This record gives sequence, structure tokens and C-alpha cells, in this order.
Amino acid sequence: MEKDRVLELFDQYADMVYRIALSYLRSAQEAEDAVQAVFLKLLEGSMVVYPGKERGFLTKMTINHCKNLLSAAKRHPAVPLDQAVLLAQPENRDLFRAVMELPEKYRVVVSLHYWEGYSFREIAGFLHIGVSAVSMRVHRAKNILKKQWGRD
Repeated sequence: MEKDRVLELFDQYADMVYRIALSYLRSAQEAEDAVQAVFLKLLEGSMVVYPGKERGFLTKMTINHCKNLLSAAKRHPAVPLDQAVLLAQPENRDLFRAVMELPEKYRVVVSLHYWEGYSFREIAGFLHIGVSAVSMRVHRAKNILKKQWGRD
């Protein structure tokens, strides 16, 4: 892929790729490395990203990269969440921490749905699970968060 096109995609989607990687890897440094790796693969590879499909393509590419990292070796202890908080408002920081403490299968769907704006159908396609499974995971994650926070 051309350098200018990759830079354009980087400017537009780097934050999204970072948030997705962070939801999987739970480490700011590893998420930053994942962002670099994803865009480097685009730059070095002969992949074709079709116009209008960039967001989904990068999301799937990021998910696959993170899964490969997690399965390649045993993970060392994660960086404290205080260092990884992206959101600026204090009430959102607490919510972010609570979401990041959810089990991976819940954390990922909540992140993709509420922070990235993907539909249940799109998430199901990314994760190779059913739409009802995505819906159930979001529902269960919300119940866990309600118990922790004591509110909606």
C-alpha cells in the first residue's frame, strides 16, 4: 500500500486501533506497539483496503494481531490501569477502569460497541460469534457493572 494512503489511514484511525488494542492487551505500551505493528503491516504488505471498508478492516486486523500476541507467549503482569486511562473526565475514568477489569470476552464487546460504535452484527463478524452471543455478553457486562457501581 502507498505510504501516503497508510499515513492518511493512520491519521484517521490510529486512536481507534489503540483503544481496541488496549482493550485486549491491557497495557498502554503494548497497545502502542500494536498500533505501530498494524500500520507497519499495511505499509509493508500488498493488502488492498477498499474505500468505505477501512474501519472494519483495521478493526479486524487489530483484533487478529492482539489475539496473536496473547497466544504467542504467556503475558507478564499488566501495567496498572491508572497509566492506561484515556478518558479525561473523572467519572469516565472510573467507568473505564471498571470496564477494563471485566473478563476479556465482556471487555472487548463493550469497548467495540460503546466506545467504537460498532453494531452487534459487526462485532459478531469480527469475533466470529453469533449476534445473540454479542448481545448476551453486553448484557452480562452491564449487569456486572451495575453490581459494581450500584446504578445504570
